[in-house]
Amino acid sequence: MIQATESLVADLAAGENSDLLCADFAADLGTAADWSGRSAGEPEKFAARYWPDQAELNPQWSINLEGLPDGAGPGSDFPGDVFFREADDGGLCVVDITWTTLVSVG
Repeated sequence: MIQATESLVADLAAGENSDLLCADFAADLGTAADWSGRSAGEPEKFAARYWPDQAELNPQWSINLEGLPDGAGPGSDFPGDVFFREADDGGLCVVDITWTTLVSVG
């Protein structure tokens, strides 16, 4: 999961598409700059009580993103959590991404 997330971040930070996106993926990917400086945090089993908006997408795992995009300041929005489920080929695919707003720096 961590390697998959790092691959997703690298692809999107480079302005490329990622083959990790599920066929029904519909979330906002933002721009390459939104992904620059981000890295995988710790994966967790999906918990619908914390993520009710994602429950209908049937994710099995969530992972937070660490670090700040280059140039981020208070009020900046950037990808915060990535949600994975098992793909038809048995691997993982990204079903959703939530965004975070930076309140303060420091």
